[in-house]
Amino acid sequence: MSADLAAEKGHKLALSAGWPCFFGSLGDFVGSWASISGFLGSSRQALCARSFRWRLLFATALTLVTLLFAAIFYSRQITVAASPQAYLYLEVGGTLLCYCYAANALVRFRGTHDRTALIFSFGFAISGIIETMGYFGFNEALNAGTLVLSKVPVGWMVSRTLLAVLLLAALAVERYMPTARKPSRETAAVLLVVALAAYLTSAAFLAAPAAPVANSKNILSRPWDLLPAALYLIAAVCFRLRIKSEKDKKSSANLLDYSLLIVASLNAICHLFSVFSRQLFDGPFFLAELSKTSSYMVMLAGALLDQARLFEQVRTMAVSDPLTGLANYRRLISVLEAELDRSRRTQRPFSIVLLDMDGLKTVNDRYGHLTGSRALVRIGKVLRNHSRAIDTPARYGGDEFALVLPETGKDIATRVVTRIHERLAAETEAPALSVSAGVAAFPQDGDTPEKLLGSADRALYIMKHGGRSSVQNLARIAACL
Repeated sequence: MSADLAAEKGHKLALSAGWPCFFGSLGDFVGSWASISGFLGSSRQALCARSFRWRLLFATALTLVTLLFAAIFYSRQITVAASPQAYLYLEVGGTLLCYCYAANALVRFRGTHDRTALIFSFGFAISGIIETMGYFGFNEALNAGTLVLSKVPVGWMVSRTLLAVLLLAALAVERYMPTARKPSRETAAVLLVVALAAYLTSAAFLAAPAAPVANSKNILSRPWDLLPAALYLIAAVCFRLRIKSEKDKKSSANLLDYSLLIVASLNAICHLFSVFSRQLFDGPFFLAELSKTSSYMVMLAGALLDQARLFEQVRTMAVSDPLTGLANYRRLISVLEAELDRSRRTQRPFSIVLLDMDGLKTVNDRYGHLTGSRALVRIGKVLRNHSRAIDTPARYGGDEFALVLPETGKDIATRVVTRIHERLAAETEAPALSVSAGVAAFPQDGDTPEKLLGSADRALYIMKHGGRSSVQNLARIAACL
């Protein structure tokens, strides 16, 4: 009897101990299904959002294509034959833009050794030469009255196809030879590629049994223009993929990359218009010429803006310290000379503060050189963040910094030094930093950059070797001046 009671009590205890385990397992099961259902719901929402974006993109593309073909077929009814000078003006303008960009790209190659710039330079130069030769022949035939409107100029096809081939060649060079290991040999190879592409393209069209003639009865009056259109479209896709890959690498694409994408797209549209051109000077032909000239304008504008960006980047590197981002010694001397000229005109004072980091060698020996460099960056950040917009913080050299304070006397400059000490003392990052300072003011301490820097350096020496670099003793800085 007692054994039965003990067994029953044991079962009850087992059941009571099993209920928490059961409910815990049930909770885990329900939680797992909740996670799965939540994931499926979020996936379904993401899928719906992605599907909506694709539908919107498809509808936009379909609308644009419809409008484009409507414009093409409408323009076939329009003619500008009464004024062929409009075509000549566009041709001459496009040729001049070709030459301008070719010169710009050649300058870029000389400065950066960018082989794609060299390919673009020769490509646009050769296209410009071919278009110039075609312009003179076209003008003579127009004046003699022997111009056949249905005959497509061979120079048009050669120059346009050659430019498309060279765009793809530039992409291939950049893709398979990203770095120049032997610059002279690779530059010669690039020139050989340009010459070979020009020869093969010219030979392919000149060896044709007859010049291409537009067939006005067909919808696609000039189907051979589909070849350069396809080449430009491939180039546009490649440029778009290159921009996307640069974004994925967290590096911003420059303006020239976007310009190349627009140029390739405009040239593809140009030849799409040409496919539907029944004769010279009709609407599609004029739109094609306009698209081509616009692409040259975009190319030149993008190159000039990118050139300006490079010049600004070089200028910034020339006047700034690469470690701290402050002005360097060259910029400091330039600012001092400008401030001296201004102060002589206005008869108002300005001050310069020299600061020297205390114990940089100790920091390097104890924490390592990376921490020492980080300490210099921290001091530069304090100087930059706690200066006025008209002040110029600079790295004077090594562990020394300078601060030019326009419209500031010695007493105010001393307060600025006190504030810098307080900001450094308030930092929690290890190691703790402190600086010694020396102040010089115009005109009492000197009237040249050398004299002012020498006076500030002497004051700094007195303070540093007198042990007066702590915040408590900053009130005695004036005695060192």
